[in-house]
Amino acid sequence: MEMVPSEENQLVLKEGMFWSCRQSIFDEMKKRFSQVENAAEEPRVLCIVQDTTNAKTVNERLTLNLPASTTLSKLFEDVAHKAGYVNGTFDLAWRKTGDMGPLDPSSEMSLTESGFEPGKRNFLQLTDKDGEQPQIASDESGTAGSSGLDDRQERFIGPLPRDCTVGCSSDYSSPSYSYSSILNKSDTGYVGLVNQAMTCYLNSLLQTLFMTPEFRNALYNWEFEESEEDPVTSIPYQLQRLFLLLQTSKKRAIETTDVTRSFGWDSSEAWQQHDVQELCRVMFDALEQKWKQTEQQFSPLTADLINQLYQGKLKDYVRCLECGYESWRIDTYLDIPLVIRPFGASQAYGSVEEALQAFVQPETLDGANQYFCERCKKKCDARKGLRFLHFPYLLTLQLKRFDFDYTTMHRIKLNDRMSFPEELDMGPFMDVEDEKSPQTESCTDSGAENEGSCHSDQMSNDFSADDGVDEGICLDSASSTERVLKPKVPSLNTSSLTFELFSVMVHSGSAAGGHYYACIKSFSDGQWYSFNDQHVSKITQEDIRKTYGGSSGSRGYYSSAFASSTNAYMLIYRLKDPSRNAKYLDCDDFPEHIKHLVQREKESEEQEKRQREIERNTCKIKLFCMHPVKMMAMMENKLEVHKDKTLREATEMAYKLMELDGVVPLDCCRLVKYDEFHEYLERSYEGEDDTPMGLLLGGVKSSYMFDLLLETRRPEQVFQPYKPGEVMVKVHVVDLKTDTVAPPVSIRAYLNQSITEFKQLIAQATELSAETMRVVLERCYNDLRLLYVPNKTLKAEGFFRSNKVFVESSESPDHQVTFTDSLLWKLLDRHGNTIRLFVSLPVQSPGTNRTICQKVGGDPEECSEGSKGNRNSVETILEESTEKLKNLSLQQQQGSCTSDSQKSSDTSDFEHIESPSPSQELDSSVSAVVAVDNRELENRIRAAGGGTYSDPETQFPGEERSDSEVNNDRSTSSVDSDILSSSHSSDTLCNADSGPIQLANGLDSHSITSSRRSKANEGKKETWDTAEEDSGTDSEYDENGKSKAESYYLYFRAEPYAQEDGSGEGGQKCVLVHVDKRITLSAFKQNLEPFVGVTSTQFKVFRVYANNQEFESVRLNETLSSFSDDNKITIRLGRALKKGEYRVKVYQLLVNDAEPCKFLVDTVFAKGMTVKQSKEELMPQLKDQCKLDLNIDKFRLRKKTWKNPGTVFLDYHVYEEDINISSNWEVFLEVLDGPEKMKSMSQLAVLTRRWNPAQMKLEPFQEVVLESSSVEELKEKLSEISGVPLENLEFAKGRGTFPCDISVLEIHQDLDWNPKVSTLNVWPLYICDDGAVVFYRDSTEEPMEQSEDERNELMKRESSRLLKTGHRVSYSPRKEKALKIYLDGGPVKDPGQD
Repeated sequence: MEMVPSEENQLVLKEGMFWSCRQSIFDEMKKRFSQVENAAEEPRVLCIVQDTTNAKTVNERLTLNLPASTTLSKLFEDVAHKAGYVNGTFDLAWRKTGDMGPLDPSSEMSLTESGFEPGKRNFLQLTDKDGEQPQIASDESGTAGSSGLDDRQERFIGPLPRDCTVGCSSDYSSPSYSYSSILNKSDTGYVGLVNQAMTCYLNSLLQTLFMTPEFRNALYNWEFEESEEDPVTSIPYQLQRLFLLLQTSKKRAIETTDVTRSFGWDSSEAWQQHDVQELCRVMFDALEQKWKQTEQQFSPLTADLINQLYQGKLKDYVRCLECGYESWRIDTYLDIPLVIRPFGASQAYGSVEEALQAFVQPETLDGANQYFCERCKKKCDARKGLRFLHFPYLLTLQLKRFDFDYTTMHRIKLNDRMSFPEELDMGPFMDVEDEKSPQTESCTDSGAENEGSCHSDQMSNDFSADDGVDEGICLDSASSTERVLKPKVPSLNTSSLTFELFSVMVHSGSAAGGHYYACIKSFSDGQWYSFNDQHVSKITQEDIRKTYGGSSGSRGYYSSAFASSTNAYMLIYRLKDPSRNAKYLDCDDFPEHIKHLVQREKESEEQEKRQREIERNTCKIKLFCMHPVKMMAMMENKLEVHKDKTLREATEMAYKLMELDGVVPLDCCRLVKYDEFHEYLERSYEGEDDTPMGLLLGGVKSSYMFDLLLETRRPEQVFQPYKPGEVMVKVHVVDLKTDTVAPPVSIRAYLNQSITEFKQLIAQATELSAETMRVVLERCYNDLRLLYVPNKTLKAEGFFRSNKVFVESSESPDHQVTFTDSLLWKLLDRHGNTIRLFVSLPVQSPGTNRTICQKVGGDPEECSEGSKGNRNSVETILEESTEKLKNLSLQQQQGSCTSDSQKSSDTSDFEHIESPSPSQELDSSVSAVVAVDNRELENRIRAAGGGTYSDPETQFPGEERSDSEVNNDRSTSSVDSDILSSSHSSDTLCNADSGPIQLANGLDSHSITSSRRSKANEGKKETWDTAEEDSGTDSEYDENGKSKAESYYLYFRAEPYAQEDGSGEGGQKCVLVHVDKRITLSAFKQNLEPFVGVTSTQFKVFRVYANNQEFESVRLNETLSSFSDDNKITIRLGRALKKGEYRVKVYQLLVNDAEPCKFLVDTVFAKGMTVKQSKEELMPQLKDQCKLDLNIDKFRLRKKTWKNPGTVFLDYHVYEEDINISSNWEVFLEVLDGPEKMKSMSQLAVLTRRWNPAQMKLEPFQEVVLESSSVEELKEKLSEISGVPLENLEFAKGRGTFPCDISVLEIHQDLDWNPKVSTLNVWPLYICDDGAVVFYRDSTEEPMEQSEDERNELMKRESSRLLKTGHRVSYSPRKEKALKIYLDGGPVKDPGQD
């Protein structure tokens, strides 16, 4: 008997269960807390996964934040759970722009060991596995393939339904896709086509033909004979291959490049958008021609496939209404063009049936359009119309949505609504009468116009004439035969003329361009699909109805403007005839030649897949090599190696890639890890020759944070091991005796090494003494630090991966001197700031064969033995040059120079060093050795130990550098043609002081540390740079003619240089200059005086940029800091600008010429000069150079702003006071017809132009001078010069830049005529300055009436005129490239064409 537990027993039982559960809960909580505690201490890895297996999910991201110890297998499980896929049916790969390295789903390696970075975002891609889509995990609702899923879930692959509208429009709105998304077939089972660029029209037609069973099956039955034709150019064969791939491929989308190549198209055709109906006609003709050229015996269907499937017949008739006589002809058609909106009508046809009825509706020929009847022998009223005699099996309807608006003269698209039935009964439109027995029949009169009734093979190619180019097939044979009508096919029974819709080709966009896609019904399951390039998806009848176009409102005239631009353009129906309706061929039913082709394509696809897999597992990394033969230059290449290849195999590949075979033995080469940016050898791979490259490089990635270097050695050398953590140091040995800095020697050190240990390491590599060694670190560019603390580590001193140091070890007393005062610092300072410049001298230069050597403390290397040996000849040349300079100066002084200025002319032209104290002066042992003619001058330089000094407070304040552009074809500008007779330069030559040379103040701002501050300024009052009051060019002389140069020595050395092209006659024309870039332009020019042969005020310096563009350097107090090594400089003779002078370009203003702006001369204007004075200086230049002999009262100068004429300058205006002037200034010179009317600044000069609508012509410009800004005064002046009554006069301001060109077709309605304002200086006119353009007209004058031909001719003439003037033409019809398919492999190119 079963016992019932007592209440007490029950209590005990419950209590025991309670304590047991409590203990288990505590244990579990303890375990969880331990895990949380450990996880809190453990770094986390953020993984962001992109699902690329479906185009709909490619923009979504899965985010996982995992502990760093998580294994890869666990990562796959977490991703599968979160994405809703079955684990093991997908791959994860690094997401990069190029290759993707797949991760191992079974690996137990942690995320950090696998290359994941904690604390950073790690991007992954979820891709297909072995070409198959990931399987969706089962849930309570069943699998993804079950019937329990709704229609939306069936259409998309993915774990969750996607929030997007399914249909044609949504497909087009999201065209983005990744490459991986096209590798797997869509869930619909159909394959898309890749859009090459703008080939959507081609894709739509190809998909329609593929989904047509009769066309596809007939194409499969045709067999290609490779012996007869090249497969590349065979259009039927390439279509056959494409259809096979569409039916059998596992890809999501395939390319169409092979098909377009067979058309004879190149890559440029992919960027040409064409009309899909036009393509259909041209491609059908090409297929017919190709099949006719073959000798193969076709089946009856294949031989005449296009005509049998698509060709219909109609009768074009005219019937006399008096006698009933009818004349007619039979025409064939491949498609029926249906008008959307009749010409001149305000409403569009509402349906296809309505448009078809209008198509066959006859029109009455009466009045002037009467028809001459052959029977009546007179003109009679008649009816003209069309009758369908035979409908094709596949009926194609073109909805003519593209039209031409004769009001705006623009091509437009009609977006009106036009419905079309799923089943179309063509019986009512069939002519049941006998074709050959004309009868009188009663017709309801209709006024509907039958537009587009050109019913022949070209009847629907409406816009071909617009392009002026024949479109169609381009045959290599000039002979062509007319199409011969095939034997008449018996008329179909009118009771069975029911057609079912199966293809809608949709256009989305405007007449200027857009996008095509196709909505096609499968005859297998009756389901509609959207074929939108590479995307294929299921759609519904509602999506088809959305392609009707139009809007929900009434069908008014302007309804098209507010309608959707996505609508049906071509409709294809198939006749419902069970006896003829075919089904798609299955793979088992393929002909034998097709089965062989399928096998070949499958093998090709597998090979492509294998190649893609290899690419995904290939490491691509930059490879460098210092080639021992090829100019010892660092060569760069790209090493592509499979991840499973060993280091030894990769080294051999790099060896061949760098072409070292026969130069260096293979065993003398190795691969090392390299950092190109820092020129740093990170590590070597000793003992890892058999390690796979995938492990060494950290996996397959599209880009790496490091590179590889193929290092070489000589056979007797041994490779040095490079260990991680080492730093690379380039050591330059400095020799104070010879003032040289040796090329670098590379050594490796550790950051934790002390300075003492580092010196010993350098001593071993350079064989220098460590006890007397001084080590200087260049932390960054030209920032030097002496390393003098023995126990300080390299890391504390600022060492990094790659470093540069200078070392010097000698017993010289320079060790006891402060570093910034030492010879070592000065030598390194000079070394870091010296640049090399190539200077081209003018041909007239007499001093091109000289070498000048300036040095500190003697420099036997820089002042070579050869130059010493030729000392006498150099002195002789310089003596001649100096004598010429003296004579030139004396001629221009004309005895007015004072003894002081003559004395200053004997001082040195070169720079010296200022010593703060006599002891420093002796220690530095500075001397300047200059080959000059004056021995007394040379002795004075040596005795001074650096030259004379000048007060730094007299420095010329610095300004920003500004280069003015010059004409490259002028070696000497017009204003400099006579450099000796310029009135502006006499005082300059007289007072020229060639003494101490200036150093730009503020040099310290270029230094990074205080140790680089110039010691020459120590103890002196510091002077700050300030901008001058004027913005003119600097002068190197002050108002008293004294030189403003400073007395600091800066390095300058020049020597002859032979140009590579050997140009120049009668001596060397180039010098190679080594100069301290802190030197000023003024000092640089003075150093160049002996080489140019004239004073620095008589030549100009031009900096040569890329493409040989030259810009003049005019800021004399600026340094050469913007120059760099190997920059080129051109010296041109001509007077340099003085302070307050500006170089000006003068252009002539020709208001009524086609080119209103013409360059005249370059000239110089000076501050304080009046406009009249500048005109007086201009007149002789204009006469000599431009043959313009002008009276000073017959021309004016005015402001030039780009191409626009501006303020008129009056003769009494003063530059810089009344007129702002700047560098590179430009002015207009305007020749006057009469005396100057502008007398004061209160007047306003306006350029006016009359518009004559009756003649469709613009008259020439006339200037009107107003005393005020009154509109009434302007109208009065215009009425006075034109004779138009004041009440009829209307005006408008011109738009754009001068001359404000506008088409005569647009001016009458486009300008803002007669604005309601009383003054000119308010909106919308804003005429506040001279030079504004104003159009005016007579309001009573009507535009000239023009025929269509006259208007078209005028439009072409205006377009040509405006394009020549650079004016933007508002109407420019798009010139479409003619659509052609070439049967001979491609177009014949003109040999003379580029």
